[in-house]
Amino acid sequence: MANSELRVFYGTSHPELGEKITKFLGIKAGDIKVSRFAGGEIYARIKENIRGSSCVIIQTCTENVNSDLMELFIIIDAMKRASARSIAAVIPHFGYARQDRKAASREPISARLVANLLETAGADRIVAMDLHSDQIQGFFNIPVDTLTSLPLLANYIKEKNLKDLIVVAPDTGRAKVAKKLADRIGAQLAILHKVRGAHHESEVTHVVGEVKGKTVVITDDMIDTAGTITNGVDALRAEGCNKDVYVVATHGIFSGPAIERMTKANFTEVVVTDSVPIPKAKQFKGLKILSSAELLGEAIRRNYENKSITSLFD
Repeated sequence: MANSELRVFYGTSHPELGEKITKFLGIKAGDIKVSRFAGGEIYARIKENIRGSSCVIIQTCTENVNSDLMELFIIIDAMKRASARSIAAVIPHFGYARQDRKAASREPISARLVANLLETAGADRIVAMDLHSDQIQGFFNIPVDTLTSLPLLANYIKEKNLKDLIVVAPDTGRAKVAKKLADRIGAQLAILHKVRGAHHESEVTHVVGEVKGKTVVITDDMIDTAGTITNGVDALRAEGCNKDVYVVATHGIFSGPAIERMTKANFTEVVVTDSVPIPKAKQFKGLKILSSAELLGEAIRRNYENKSITSLFD
């Protein structure tokens, strides 16, 4: 990547991932200063000339989602006012993605609001990984590249050479992705029927598929409080699933009681990507973290060189 017009910066939400991506691209990370005033306001300044450059800002959404997003808006605005030719926001974990529709009266559609704010700030392109729902792309009037960790997760499971595999979707909304994973690893498919009473509360009422005596791979886009997957395991055990249970997901949020729940559930392995930082305090026995840096870096390269993104997943 010798072309000096490409400038890749990263914010403070996940500097380790930003460093891995720039290293993969073979370029030095852009020079940027981000700080906080005593009153809590965020300050950002681009410390090099980016006039006429193709700029990329890498900023994922952690449990400090509001601060992460506000920092991103401010950095984009700084780039725009510094006369960047284009600005691509790489957001591995897109904040507020679960608020993508009105499930009850007088609710906001917060994912749409975040999309509007990103466009208003000055972003020309969005790159995200495994959005909670595909419809979020339609909230934008600018190009959105939705990457998937499916090849990473599938290859990892395939290398284990597991027998009698079945992939389990934690709800009907995840069935399509679960089927793709099942096809990649040569497994059967089962679906859990889930009823959600409130946020972070769910109950599995039915298991659709034959799971008895199978090695199970539960797949989801994220693990937040781990209530969905642990309730799912209880239902699977009740149906005669007495072998190993693996969990694969893109985003390991691990908030609240997640670690305790997953430890008690006695999963054989929990596999996630580094789309969000997972501090040592949240790491536990059986956790495997796969790097998404090459996937994100290659997407940045292909966008810059006007090459296909879709072919990454063929």
